[in-house]
Amino acid sequence: MNAAYKDGVLDRHEVTITYLEQREAPRGPQPPRPAFRTAMMRAAAPPLPYYRYLWNAVGEPHRWVSRRYMADDKLASIVHDDRVAIYVLYKEGWPAGFAEVDWRRRPLAEFKFFGLVPEAQGTGLGRWFLRQVLDLVWSAGPERVIIETCTMDAPQALRMYQRAGFSVYDQGRGVIEWRG
Repeated sequence: MNAAYKDGVLDRHEVTITYLEQREAPRGPQPPRPAFRTAMMRAAAPPLPYYRYLWNAVGEPHRWVSRRYMADDKLASIVHDDRVAIYVLYKEGWPAGFAEVDWRRRPLAEFKFFGLVPEAQGTGLGRWFLRQVLDLVWSAGPERVIIETCTMDAPQALRMYQRAGFSVYDQGRGVIEWRG
């Protein structure tokens, strides 16, 4: 981590990116439904401030940057596209996480983002939510479902994806430049 401020960059992180895939729907029993009230809804063309709130609430602790600095018109062209599905998870009535699945390269389904806000982590909600979204995705008939994670994401993310039936197909290196 570089704490020096240079060219607007506050922190610079070198990461390992792990690329995972599923070629068939998950097998085995569903993860247990959490004991608290939950709901999951698809957010159709969400207002950009709401999308940015969700995205930052989930991604900021992990230094997600790909959408953080994106211009509104470009962001709207992605998240308002009918081929991009955004699922919002609610726990006891408040937004606890989201998943974004990009179908623009159908029959490939690509999880662009998946995660929970810090207050919802460690509750078993992530495994349950992932399976719910995967069941929806596979019901639409993809040939392949992909997702990626990096070493800045929650440490349990890679294990959770593998337990859900994803297999590693590649790894790479990357750099995250955090501008705050």
